Order: sequence, then structure tokens, then C-alpha cells
Amino acid sequence: MKNFFLFAAAAALLCSCDYFFPVDNGVLSISFQKEIYLTTKASRDLPDTNSFILSVVSEKGRVVYEGPYGSAPQPISAAPGTYTVKALSGRPGSPAFDAPLYGDEQLVLVEMGGLSNVNLFCTQLNCGVKLNYDNSFRQMYPGAGILFTAQEGTLTYSAAETRTAYFQPGIVTLQLKQGDALSPLMSRSLQARENLVLNLSAPLGGGLNIQVDTTCTWINEDYVIGGDGQDPGTDVASAMGVWDARQNVGAKEVWVYGYIAGGDLTSSKASYQGPFTSKTNLLLSPKYPVTSREGCVSVQLQQGDTRDALNLVDNPQLLGRQVFLKGNIVASYYGLPGIQAITEYVLGSR
Repeated sequence: MKNFFLFAAAAALLCSCDYFFPVDNGVLSISFQKEIYLTTKASRDLPDTNSFILSVVSEKGRVVYEGPYGSAPQPISAAPGTYTVKALSGRPGSPAFDAPLYGDEQLVLVEMGGLSNVNLFCTQLNCGVKLNYDNSFRQMYPGAGILFTAQEGTLTYSAAETRTAYFQPGIVTLQLKQGDALSPLMSRSLQARENLVLNLSAPLGGGLNIQVDTTCTWINEDYVIGGDGQDPGTDVASAMGVWDARQNVGAKEVWVYGYIAGGDLTSSKASYQGPFTSKTNLLLSPKYPVTSREGCVSVQLQQGDTRDALNLVDNPQLLGRQVFLKGNIVASYYGLPGIQAITEYVLGSR
């Protein structure tokens, strides 16, 4: 009996979407945790999740989807079975500058007629090394630099370089490079999310000093919003995603986040590009850009400060911007689950 009600609820949910999925399939709803990652001070600019490479592969190796997260259908229809869901901010490769790699991989069970929520929690998968060259080094070894050697390749760090070099986890070896001559200096084993700063100097009298800057070395230093076990929607940190909001009709005074994907709503349509003509409503999506209302929620902008700040007629630059809204989730507003009676908002990243 329990399975019957679960199947009936899922079937009703699927039929409420703009697209219809076969009832003998299940669906995967894939999102990122607040688009905030376990990261380090080595990376100031976090990657845009829309450009992450998303793959959904069955246990038998059948690819259900592979491509940019921003282009993936939401939700994804899949036959019952076990799937590996993986997201990467780029392709692992040779050592490179300014190339932190973020990602997550989860094993998900899809049941017939069921809904499987996948909340990806992306962390830095590679490691980094930054060198600070003292003037004494440049004077003692003019034109010299450091050659990094890792399992996946080599990378030269010149004395003029200021960026962080990134490697796959493992042993990284440093050699002094003077023209074609190489002199071994040290090796260091680094793990994922470890970022190391080394200060290099060459004092008078010869020799080369390497000092680990412990004030700038960070290992697993987390910057996290959310994921603290609170009830979803109680504050900005625990805000519901768009798909979660669609499943929580009737919730009051809760926080919901998503992308401002369009406006000028009618009972069956929306505009996804400006110029816009209506100041009273928005379309909120789990990703940006979108070309249909599927999986979105509508937003009512009541007269006042919130409408003045968020409407796309006066603020066209907000198209594609992430926003957190506190309000009531209603069953239907312009033919979609909607957010009304907004009392607070916070603008996030694009």
C-alpha cells in the first residue's frame, strides 16, 4: 500500500510538469548545495555550476546524459536502476596554473515512478602550490625558476610567476632550474584540497632556503553555507532549491533560492529575454539560462521595496542573477508553483 501511494504521488508530480515522462521511469532532480563549495583561499573566483560537466551513467554503462549542467534537462528521466551522477568543473589533466578542479560523485537509486533528489556537494579535488621568490633568490639565481614534477607531468614556475600551480593529489617534486641544469630541492606529498605556500630565498654566503609559510598553508579549511542539519528554508544558509520548493507547497515564511530566468508571466508562457514589460512577476529557475517553464517557480513581486529592487523592467541586469527569497510557497501562480508574500531577499552570484 505504501508503494502504491508513493507511485501515485510521483505520477501526479510528473504530470504536473510541462513535459511528460513515461510512468515506468523515475526522475532525477540534480542540484548543487547553494553553489558554495568547500574551497580554500587559493581560489577567489568559484566556478559557475552551469558550466560544470555533468554525467549520469547507469550501472551497465549506458550514458543518460553527459554535457554542461546548464544544458541538462530538469528533471532527468531514467529507467529504474542504479546510476553514477558525477559533476566536474573541468577535465583533469597536466599540471596547470589557476586550475582548481571541483567536483562530486554520487551513486543514486532510481525507482519506478519515484523521485530521486541528488544534491551535489562539490569540493576541490586537486591540490595547489604557490611560490614566493625573495629578492635574494633572484639576485643569487638570475633567470632561474623551479621545475615541478608530478605523476601527470611537469610545470615550470618562473621567478616572475605569482599564480598557484595545481596538480593531481600525490607526490610533487621541486627542482631548481637554471637553463638546462636541474638541481633537486625537495618532494612533498599533497592531498586533495591541500594548498601549500613556499617562500624561497638565497641568503648571502650561498645556499638556498625553503621556508614553509604556515600562516598561508591551509588544509581542509572549509567555507560552507548550509548543510548544518537545519530544517530546509529556515534561513538563507538552509534555503530550498527551486525543485525542493515545488515539493513544499503550503510552506510559509521559508527561504528559496534560484536564478532569475525571466518574467512577463502569463498562465502558459514566460519571456526569457528583455526588454520586459511587467514589474509584478519573475520566473525563478534552478539554473540559467532556460528556454521553458519546466521545473521553475513563479514569483509575485508585491508593490514596495522588493518589487523596486528585483523587477526586470527597471533592473534588466538581474536576468541570470541568483537570488534568495523569503516568502510563502503556493500551489499555483500563473500556472506554476509560486512564491508570494515576499518579506526579504538576498542577491547572490550570477
